[in-house]
Amino acid sequence: MDKSSIGGILIALTGILTGMMIEGGKISQITQPTAAMIVLGGTVGAVMLQFPLPTFLAAVKQVTRIFKDQSNKGEVAITQLIAFANKARKSGIVSLDQDLESVEDPFMKQALMLAIDGTEPSEVRKIMQLELDNKAEFEETIPQVFESAGGFSPTVGIIGAVLGLIQVMQHLNDINEVGRGIAVAFVATIYGVGLANLVCLPAAGKLKLRNQQEHMIKEMMLEGVVSILEGMNPRMIELKLRTYLGEHKPAKEQETAAA
Repeated sequence: MDKSSIGGILIALTGILTGMMIEGGKISQITQPTAAMIVLGGTVGAVMLQFPLPTFLAAVKQVTRIFKDQSNKGEVAITQLIAFANKARKSGIVSLDQDLESVEDPFMKQALMLAIDGTEPSEVRKIMQLELDNKAEFEETIPQVFESAGGFSPTVGIIGAVLGLIQVMQHLNDINEVGRGIAVAFVATIYGVGLANLVCLPAAGKLKLRNQQEHMIKEMMLEGVVSILEGMNPRMIELKLRTYLGEHKPAKEQETAAA
C-alpha cells in the first residue's frame, strides 16, 4: 500500500474534523445524506456526460492504483531482464521461450515473444513503441476524468446550497424545516469543495505520476529486451537499465558502497 496516499487522506480528515471539534462543532453536523446524494450524483452524472462510458469505467477501476505502492516494480523488472540476458547469452534467445509463462507483465511478454520469433531489433522497438504510445494516449484521459470531477463538484455543491435555500424560503413558518434546509445548503457546499480538493484533484495528480512511472518502466523493459536481442553484455544492460531508475551502479556495487 502507498503510505503517502493513505497518510494524506488521514491527515486531511483529521485536521479538518479536529479543527471543527475544537471550535465546538460535531461530526453529526456535517453528515447530511441528502447533501451527499446531490453532490455525488450531480458530479458523477456530469462526468459521465463529458466522457464515454468505457473511459469513465476505466477511471473507476484505476482508483485502486492510487493506493498501490509500485516503487519496486522497476527493480523487479531489471532483475528479471538480467536473468533473461544471462540465459540468452549462454543458450541463445530462443531458450527464453520456456520462460514466457513466468512473465506477468503483458508488455514485456509481447516484446520477448517478438524477440524469440526472430524479429529484428529495430522492428521490435518500432512495434512496441507504437503500442506504448497508443496506451499512453489512452491513459492520459484517466486523470482528466478526476480533474473534471474536481471542477464539477464545487459547482454541484452550490446547486445543493441553492436547493437548500429554496426549501428554507418555502418553510419559513416551520423552524425545524428552516434549520434542515440551511444545514443541507451549507453541507452541500462543503461536500462539493471537499470532494474536489481532498479527493478528485489529488487523485488526478497521483494517477499522472503513476502513468509516468509506468511509461518509464515499460520503456526500460523495451530497451532491455532489445539489448538482449542485440547480444549486449548483461552487465552493460544492467547499467543501461538502471539509468531509467536514476541509478548508475549495479545493485551489488551499491550495497558494497553503502557498507
